[in-house]
This record gives sequence, C-alpha cells and structure tokens, in this order.
Amino acid sequence: MTHEREITEPVDLCRSDGALDPAAVGWSRTPAHRANLRGWGRTKRWEYWCVTTPTHLVALTVSDLDFLALNSVYFLEYGSGGREFEVGSIVPFGRGVRLPETVAGATGGADVVVGPARPTGGRVRVEIRHEDGGTRLRARCLTPGRLPVEVDLLVTRPEGHESLSVVVPWSRRRFQYTSKHTALPAAGQVRIGDEILKFGDGEESWAVLDHGRGRWPRTVDWNWGAASGRTDGHTVGLQFGGRWTAGTGSTENALCVDGRLSKIGEELDWRWSRTDPLAPWTLRTPASDQVDLTFTPFYNRSTRTEAGLLANRTDQCFGHYDGRVRTADGAEIAVRRLLGWAEDVHMRW
Repeated sequence: MTHEREITEPVDLCRSDGALDPAAVGWSRTPAHRANLRGWGRTKRWEYWCVTTPTHLVALTVSDLDFLALNSVYFLEYGSGGREFEVGSIVPFGRGVRLPETVAGATGGADVVVGPARPTGGRVRVEIRHEDGGTRLRARCLTPGRLPVEVDLLVTRPEGHESLSVVVPWSRRRFQYTSKHTALPAAGQVRIGDEILKFGDGEESWAVLDHGRGRWPRTVDWNWGAASGRTDGHTVGLQFGGRWTAGTGSTENALCVDGRLSKIGEELDWRWSRTDPLAPWTLRTPASDQVDLTFTPFYNRSTRTEAGLLANRTDQCFGHYDGRVRTADGAEIAVRRLLGWAEDVHMRW
C-alpha cells in the first residue's frame, strides 16, 4: 500500500534549531507528533472542522498564519434557495490566538478558545474543547443579516478509530505536519435566529478534522478531497490530497473503513476542469486499482482574496463520490453517493 515509514511512537516534529527532525518524517494511525515549532515567519497553524448532514453543513476554522489569524464560521444549506454565509474575523499578528502543539480538544491535549464571548460585527467566537466522549465544538457570530448564530456540536471518536497523520518534507526548513480525521460521528445543533437545525438527529452526521502545523513556502497549490458516510455496508472515510506533496516522498492519501486506516503511498491522478469546477472530477491511483472514483459536485464555494500578504483562489466543491476503493487487506468497497468535497487551491501567504 505504501513505501512510507509508519511511526508508532511519540516524536517531536522539529530539532532544537527549528529544522525538521528526520525522525519525524513518516505517517501514523493516531496523532504521534508534537509540533514544537519555533520562531516567526512562514509558520502556519490551524484547526479546521467540517460537520456534514444530508441537507446542510457547518465548518469552523481557527488559524494562526504568523502575520495574522483568521477565524471563521461557515454554513451551507444545500439546494436551490438554500442559505449560505461565512463570518470571518482577521486578527493582526494573531493576537490572542494560541494553538497547541497537538490536536486541539483531543484527549490529553489543550482546549482552544478564540474571540469574545458575545461577538458583534464580523467577529466570531470559536471553542474547541475536550470532554468525555469526544470534542465539543461551539461557535457564535452574527450573520451578514445580523441574525445570531450559535453552534453546539459533539464529535465522538469510536474506540480504536484511526486517522491519518503525515509529515510532508519540502526541505529541512519547509515542511508540514497534517493530521486528517474522517468519518467521525457528530450530533448537536446550529441555531440561526429562532430556527434550529439538527445534526445527527435521525440522519447521518459526520465530522472531518484538518489539523495542520508547519513552515510553508510563500506560494503553494493543492487539491484536497474528503468524504464520510455509510456505503456498501461499511462506514467509510476518504482522505485525498494532491500537487502539494508531489516529489516529497509523502502523500496524504488514505482510506478509513470501519475505523481501520489503509495508507496509500501513490500520488493520485486528479482530473477536473478549472474553468468549470462543477463538472465531474475523477480521482484514480495510476499504478494500481486502489482508488477509482468520480466526484460529482452540486455546489462550488468559490473564494477569491487579495489582502496584502494573503492571496487566495479556492474552489471548494461539495458533492458526492461514486466508484470503488480497495483497502490494505484487499477488500473492495463500492462507493455510492458518499457526501464530501473536493477543492482546487492556489495560496500566496
């Protein structure tokens, strides 16, 4: 399945001089790295949670990009006339935003709380806290129409559920530790004004975590795809990346089937239309039959940002995956309408 080294014991990401420790290069089934980053400049830290249902989703971001922090709440209701809003708060130099060296809100890790308790204007409050049974996600903000928003979700982690953590080494001084968690059950609600939208109340609701810590190049391009749900009698999480890992010897590609991780060492062949992101995408492993999927989008969250040092072009498409995947033990899984996303990003930061 992969040529990459599996890490099974705790390890520091960096040496004492701040350079990447070669012993940290590899992947693990549970988070094993302590992101002991030092210094300022080109350092990026974030926690991104997206929780989906068959009819709506919410995403929370807490990020520290060194020269600023960007914290946000995003909500999308699918279908014609569905509501969409994003409230983002920019904090110069990341004042008051401190992200831990390990996964926020995890067992044994630190909690994260940013923003005022009663946010006004474009500010947001985001809380990521550990509690018995999982990670509590809370957020508050006002919609652009000034309706109050309150998010309260509990993400649970079944016993033995595995995730993908991997170090991507561009060089000794430029590297990224990413920990991607898929197919985590979630339940709770989002209140928008007087209306309450349920998560996990009689229908599937799944959480995905993107935990990142590293020191990045000035510009980078990437693809990211993820999905979670029940298909072919299994609970399946898809985690795929592309472009940004090419040539590093590492990938962020994996399957999580019934809580068991299958690491994929191949770079995927991504095919999509940049001029028409809502056209079907294909994702395949070119040298094997591990992944053969078509992603059919139903919505494109298109973002274009020019804000001084920060420039961003993102097409994050939400939709469904269909096709087949094969696990490390040879089991073939039919993927049918697995809800998730695929994105094409160019970032200058």
